[in-house]
Amino acid sequence: MGDVILALPVCGLLKSKYPNCKISFLGRAYTRSVAMASEHVDEFLDFDEWNQLDEEKIKEFLQRKKIDVVVHLLKVEPALRLCKAAGIKLRIGAANIMLNWRYCNRLVAMTRKKSRLNEAQLNCKLLRPLGITKIPKRNEIHQYYGFSRLPDLGPNISSLLANDRFNIIFHPLSNKNAKEWGLHNFSALLKLLNPDKYRVFITGSTAEKSVLEDWVKQQGDIVIDLTGKLDANQLIAFIAAADGLIASSTGPVHIAAAAGIQTLGLYENRWVKRGERWGPLGAKASFLQCVNDNMDTITPELVYEKINQWH
Repeated sequence: MGDVILALPVCGLLKSKYPNCKISFLGRAYTRSVAMASEHVDEFLDFDEWNQLDEEKIKEFLQRKKIDVVVHLLKVEPALRLCKAAGIKLRIGAANIMLNWRYCNRLVAMTRKKSRLNEAQLNCKLLRPLGITKIPKRNEIHQYYGFSRLPDLGPNISSLLANDRFNIIFHPLSNKNAKEWGLHNFSALLKLLNPDKYRVFITGSTAEKSVLEDWVKQQGDIVIDLTGKLDANQLIAFIAAADGLIASSTGPVHIAAAAGIQTLGLYENRWVKRGERWGPLGAKASFLQCVNDNMDTITPELVYEKINQWH
């Protein structure tokens, strides 16, 4: 989900330059809700469905779509191969990926590994062959998300939100996609929050529910457990309706940034995982990065100071 959010500015820039263009977003099925929350995305193409079809049928499908341009943000060999086989006229990819030399006919000189840009900014570099040379600044990227077509939350979930308190979401786990802050730190942070001022929600996937279950019970009535209870649409809508979110480098931190709520990402300092590259970009988003690859150097007190600046 996070990768999709960081790809949405590409769609926003395209619509700014070519307002009448049609944008089809190719992604995994579970990312559909995120992609379609952007007003810049006209349709979603389910990459998982391609696994059920032979390549000739996929080629015919792409040809019927009459696609003029494909921008390959990621190195996905089947997508590269099929787009070329379908005869899409302009196929754009990064020149530093050798596979792109075989399947793309317009290569952009760029590197991600050594760049100081955020992933969303790097994605925008691939629009250069289309006459889009502007790379939005970090504090401008959120203007191109178009994250306004939000799913309906529904009364049962929305009724959990407090009108007289700051609704804050803790998303402690990352599906092992990133180094996590640790449940002990979230527990310590909870003790610093005044329950008369904050209503705290715990979110997580169905798989993460079993990992978090005992810990959530230990926190008592000061938290509301939503782990495993929200589907993708509900999660997006709930995050957008809340006031703030804290998480490590995972999808919800980018959803929160795109939705425009107060967002704090907690990051390790390894070069390939650092917040500078993968941190949330939004009007109210920021990140903290640990020291010497020790997540405990981001103390609960430091996070609490950040939260206190939110309202």
